[in-house]
Amino acid sequence: MRGFWAVFRREFKSYFTTPLAYVFLVVFLFFSGYLTFKAGFFEARQADMTAFFMNMPLMFVFLVPAAAMRLWAEERKTGSIELLFTLPITVAQAVLGKFFAAWVFIIVAMAMTFPMLITVSYLGNPDKGLIFAGYLASILMAGGFLAVGCFFSAMSRNQVISFVLSVVACGVLVFAGMPTTMNYLSTFLPMGLVQAISTMSFQGHFDSMQRGVLEFKDISYFVILIAGWITAGGVILDERKAN
Repeated sequence: MRGFWAVFRREFKSYFTTPLAYVFLVVFLFFSGYLTFKAGFFEARQADMTAFFMNMPLMFVFLVPAAAMRLWAEERKTGSIELLFTLPITVAQAVLGKFFAAWVFIIVAMAMTFPMLITVSYLGNPDKGLIFAGYLASILMAGGFLAVGCFFSAMSRNQVISFVLSVVACGVLVFAGMPTTMNYLSTFLPMGLVQAISTMSFQGHFDSMQRGVLEFKDISYFVILIAGWITAGGVILDERKAN
Protein backbone atom coordinates (compact mmCIF):
# COMPACT_ATOMS: atom_id res chain seq x y z
CA MET A 1 0.00 0.00 0.00
CA ARG A 2 2.98 2.32 0.45
CA GLY A 3 3.46 2.57 -3.31
CA PHE A 4 -0.24 3.26 -3.83
CA TRP A 5 -0.28 6.10 -1.30
CA ALA A 6 2.90 7.62 -2.73
CA VAL A 7 1.36 7.78 -6.21
CA PHE A 8 -1.98 8.96 -4.82
CA ARG A 9 -0.42 11.89 -2.90
CA ARG A 10 1.79 12.87 -5.81
CA GLU A 11 -1.06 12.84 -8.31
CA PHE A 12 -3.60 14.59 -6.09
CA LYS A 13 -1.17 17.41 -5.27
CA SER A 14 -0.30 17.81 -8.94
CA TYR A 15 -3.88 18.86 -9.73
CA PHE A 16 -3.50 21.96 -7.59
CA THR A 17 -0.04 22.92 -8.84
CA THR A 18 -1.47 23.66 -12.28
CA PRO A 19 -4.44 25.79 -13.39
CA LEU A 20 -6.30 22.61 -14.42
CA ALA A 21 -7.91 22.02 -11.04
CA TYR A 22 -9.13 25.58 -10.66
CA VAL A 23 -10.45 25.79 -14.22
CA PHE A 24 -12.22 22.45 -13.77
CA LEU A 25 -13.80 23.52 -10.46
CA VAL A 26 -14.96 26.89 -11.80
CA VAL A 27 -16.43 25.39 -14.98
CA PHE A 28 -18.10 22.53 -13.12
CA LEU A 29 -19.65 24.72 -10.43
CA PHE A 30 -20.80 27.33 -12.94
CA PHE A 31 -22.51 24.92 -15.31
CA SER A 32 -23.97 22.73 -12.55
CA GLY A 33 -25.71 25.82 -11.17
CA TYR A 34 -26.58 27.37 -14.51
CA LEU A 35 -28.11 24.21 -15.98
CA THR A 36 -30.03 23.52 -12.76
CA PHE A 37 -31.79 26.86 -12.74
CA LYS A 38 -32.23 26.83 -16.51
CA ALA A 39 -34.04 23.48 -16.18
CA GLY A 40 -36.75 25.15 -14.10
CA PHE A 41 -35.56 24.69 -10.55
CA PHE A 42 -37.86 27.35 -9.10
CA GLU A 43 -40.70 26.73 -11.55
CA ALA A 44 -40.99 23.12 -10.36
CA ARG A 45 -41.94 24.36 -6.87
CA GLN A 46 -40.48 21.24 -5.30
CA ALA A 47 -37.72 21.12 -2.70
CA ASP A 48 -35.53 18.52 -4.40
CA MET A 49 -32.37 18.32 -6.49
CA THR A 50 -33.77 16.45 -9.48
CA ALA A 51 -32.95 19.32 -11.85
CA PHE A 52 -29.39 19.32 -10.50
CA PHE A 53 -28.68 15.61 -10.92
CA MET A 54 -30.35 15.23 -14.32
CA ASN A 55 -27.57 17.34 -15.87
CA MET A 56 -24.70 15.30 -14.42
CA PRO A 57 -24.36 12.74 -17.26
CA LEU A 58 -24.05 15.41 -19.95
CA MET A 59 -21.56 17.50 -17.96
CA PHE A 60 -19.45 14.50 -16.98
CA VAL A 61 -19.18 13.38 -20.61
CA PHE A 62 -16.91 16.40 -21.21
CA LEU A 63 -15.52 17.34 -17.81
CA VAL A 64 -14.37 13.97 -16.48
CA PRO A 65 -12.32 13.10 -19.61
CA ALA A 66 -10.73 16.55 -19.24
CA ALA A 67 -9.60 15.59 -15.74
CA ALA A 68 -8.41 12.15 -16.89
CA MET A 69 -6.60 12.98 -20.13
CA ARG A 70 -3.36 13.98 -18.41
CA LEU A 71 -3.06 10.99 -16.09
CA TRP A 72 -0.85 8.86 -18.35
CA ALA A 73 -0.59 10.84 -21.59
CA GLU A 74 1.48 13.53 -19.89
CA GLU A 75 3.73 10.95 -18.22
CA ARG A 76 4.40 9.33 -21.59
CA LYS A 77 4.95 12.62 -23.40
CA THR A 78 7.48 13.93 -20.87
CA GLY A 79 9.17 10.54 -20.46
CA SER A 80 8.57 10.50 -16.71
CA ILE A 81 6.67 7.22 -17.04
CA GLU A 82 9.99 5.38 -17.35
CA LEU A 83 11.19 6.97 -14.12
CA LEU A 84 7.91 6.12 -12.40
CA PHE A 85 8.21 2.45 -13.31
CA THR A 86 11.79 2.25 -12.03
CA LEU A 87 10.50 2.98 -8.53
CA PRO A 88 9.63 0.06 -6.22
CA ILE A 89 5.93 0.08 -7.13
CA THR A 90 3.84 -2.19 -9.31
CA VAL A 91 1.82 -1.13 -12.35
CA ALA A 92 -1.36 -1.92 -10.43
CA GLN A 93 -0.34 0.39 -7.58
CA ALA A 94 0.46 3.20 -10.02
CA VAL A 95 -2.80 2.78 -11.95
CA LEU A 96 -4.95 2.64 -8.81
CA GLY A 97 -3.08 5.52 -7.18
CA LYS A 98 -3.65 7.80 -10.15
CA PHE A 99 -7.25 6.70 -10.60
CA PHE A 100 -8.28 7.27 -6.99
CA ALA A 101 -6.45 10.61 -6.83
CA ALA A 102 -8.47 11.82 -9.82
CA TRP A 103 -11.68 10.32 -8.38
CA VAL A 104 -11.19 12.06 -5.04
CA PHE A 105 -10.57 15.31 -6.89
CA ILE A 106 -13.92 14.93 -8.67
CA ILE A 107 -15.60 14.05 -5.36
CA VAL A 108 -14.17 17.28 -3.93
CA ALA A 109 -15.76 19.13 -6.86
CA MET A 110 -19.09 17.42 -6.10
CA ALA A 111 -18.78 18.35 -2.40
CA MET A 112 -18.37 22.01 -3.37
CA THR A 113 -21.95 22.01 -4.68
CA PHE A 114 -23.19 22.05 -1.04
CA PRO A 115 -24.77 25.52 -1.53
CA MET A 116 -27.35 23.79 -3.72
CA LEU A 117 -28.23 21.45 -0.86
CA ILE A 118 -28.44 24.40 1.54
CA THR A 119 -30.74 26.23 -0.89
CA VAL A 120 -33.06 23.25 -1.23
CA SER A 121 -33.14 22.73 2.55
CA TYR A 122 -33.95 26.41 3.07
CA LEU A 123 -36.82 26.33 0.57
CA GLY A 124 -38.47 23.21 1.96
CA ASN A 125 -38.01 19.82 3.53
CA PRO A 126 -36.28 17.68 0.88
CA ASP A 127 -35.90 13.92 1.02
CA LYS A 128 -32.31 13.54 2.28
CA GLY A 129 -32.22 9.89 1.24
CA LEU A 130 -33.07 10.83 -2.33
CA ILE A 131 -30.35 13.47 -2.37
CA PHE A 132 -27.82 10.98 -0.97
CA ALA A 133 -28.77 8.49 -3.70
CA GLY A 134 -28.30 11.21 -6.33
CA TYR A 135 -24.82 12.07 -5.08
CA LEU A 136 -23.88 8.39 -4.86
CA ALA A 137 -25.08 7.79 -8.42
CA SER A 138 -23.13 10.84 -9.65
CA ILE A 139 -19.94 9.74 -7.89
CA LEU A 140 -20.17 6.20 -9.27
CA MET A 141 -20.89 7.51 -12.75
CA ALA A 142 -17.92 9.88 -12.50
CA GLY A 143 -15.78 6.88 -11.53
CA GLY A 144 -16.99 5.04 -14.63
CA PHE A 145 -16.17 7.96 -16.91
CA LEU A 146 -12.81 8.35 -15.20
CA ALA A 147 -11.91 4.70 -15.73
CA VAL A 148 -12.69 5.11 -19.44
CA GLY A 149 -10.53 8.25 -19.51
CA CYS A 150 -7.65 6.45 -17.75
CA PHE A 151 -7.75 3.71 -20.38
CA PHE A 152 -7.49 6.10 -23.32
CA SER A 153 -4.88 8.20 -21.53
CA ALA A 154 -2.77 5.04 -21.21
CA MET A 155 -3.19 4.36 -24.93
CA SER A 156 -1.98 7.72 -26.23
CA ARG A 157 0.79 10.15 -25.40
CA ASN A 158 -1.30 13.01 -26.81
CA GLN A 159 -3.72 14.53 -24.29
CA VAL A 160 -6.04 15.93 -26.97
CA ILE A 161 -6.42 12.54 -28.65
CA SER A 162 -7.01 10.93 -25.26
CA PHE A 163 -9.68 13.52 -24.47
CA VAL A 164 -11.51 13.12 -27.79
CA LEU A 165 -11.54 9.32 -27.62
CA SER A 166 -12.76 9.41 -24.02
CA VAL A 167 -15.57 11.85 -24.84
CA VAL A 168 -16.73 9.68 -27.74
CA ALA A 169 -16.67 6.48 -25.65
CA CYS A 170 -18.43 8.13 -22.69
CA GLY A 171 -20.97 9.74 -25.01
CA VAL A 172 -21.82 6.34 -26.51
CA LEU A 173 -22.24 4.86 -23.03
CA VAL A 174 -24.64 7.65 -22.07
CA PHE A 175 -26.68 8.19 -25.23
CA ALA A 176 -27.13 4.46 -25.91
CA GLY A 177 -29.67 4.32 -23.11
CA MET A 178 -31.64 7.46 -23.92
CA PRO A 179 -35.25 7.00 -25.15
CA THR A 180 -34.59 8.74 -28.49
CA THR A 181 -31.65 6.43 -29.21
CA MET A 182 -33.61 3.33 -28.21
CA ASN A 183 -36.55 4.37 -30.40
CA TYR A 184 -34.22 4.85 -33.36
CA LEU A 185 -32.43 1.51 -32.84
CA SER A 186 -35.76 -0.30 -32.49
CA THR A 187 -36.60 0.61 -36.10
CA PHE A 188 -33.98 -1.81 -37.47
CA LEU A 189 -32.82 -3.96 -34.52
CA PRO A 190 -34.67 -6.68 -32.59
CA MET A 191 -36.20 -5.43 -29.34
CA GLY A 192 -34.10 -7.90 -27.34
CA LEU A 193 -30.89 -6.43 -28.72
CA VAL A 194 -32.12 -2.89 -28.10
CA GLN A 195 -32.83 -3.78 -24.47
CA ALA A 196 -29.37 -5.35 -24.15
CA ILE A 197 -27.75 -2.16 -25.45
CA SER A 198 -29.83 -0.14 -23.00
CA THR A 199 -28.66 -2.22 -20.03
CA MET A 200 -25.03 -1.43 -20.95
CA SER A 201 -25.70 2.31 -20.87
CA PHE A 202 -24.85 4.64 -17.99
CA GLN A 203 -28.14 6.46 -18.33
CA GLY A 204 -30.56 3.75 -17.19
CA HIS A 205 -28.52 2.75 -14.14
CA PHE A 206 -27.91 6.38 -13.19
CA ASP A 207 -31.59 7.31 -13.54
CA SER A 208 -32.64 4.35 -11.40
CA MET A 209 -30.25 5.30 -8.57
CA GLN A 210 -31.07 8.99 -8.86
CA ARG A 211 -34.72 8.18 -8.17
CA GLY A 212 -33.64 6.62 -4.88
CA VAL A 213 -33.79 2.99 -6.03
CA LEU A 214 -30.46 1.55 -4.84
CA GLU A 215 -30.34 -1.90 -6.37
CA PHE A 216 -27.41 -4.28 -6.44
CA LYS A 217 -27.50 -4.54 -10.24
CA ASP A 218 -27.00 -0.79 -10.67
CA ILE A 219 -24.16 -0.49 -8.16
CA SER A 220 -22.46 -3.65 -9.45
CA TYR A 221 -22.72 -2.30 -13.01
CA PHE A 222 -20.59 0.72 -12.15
CA VAL A 223 -18.16 -1.33 -10.04
CA ILE A 224 -17.63 -3.91 -12.81
CA LEU A 225 -17.32 -1.21 -15.46
CA ILE A 226 -14.72 0.69 -13.41
CA ALA A 227 -12.76 -2.47 -12.66
CA GLY A 228 -12.87 -3.57 -16.30
CA TRP A 229 -11.60 -0.33 -17.82
CA ILE A 230 -8.91 0.09 -15.15
CA THR A 231 -7.72 -3.46 -15.71
CA ALA A 232 -7.57 -2.87 -19.47
CA GLY A 233 -5.52 0.28 -18.93
CA GLY A 234 -3.21 -1.59 -16.57
CA VAL A 235 -2.64 -4.32 -19.19
CA ILE A 236 -1.62 -1.71 -21.76
CA LEU A 237 0.80 -0.04 -19.36
CA ASP A 238 2.20 -3.40 -18.29
CA GLU A 239 2.97 -4.26 -21.91
CA ARG A 240 4.66 -0.90 -22.47
CA LYS A 241 6.71 -1.40 -19.32
CA ALA A 242 7.82 -4.82 -20.53
CA ASN A 243 8.92 -3.35 -23.84
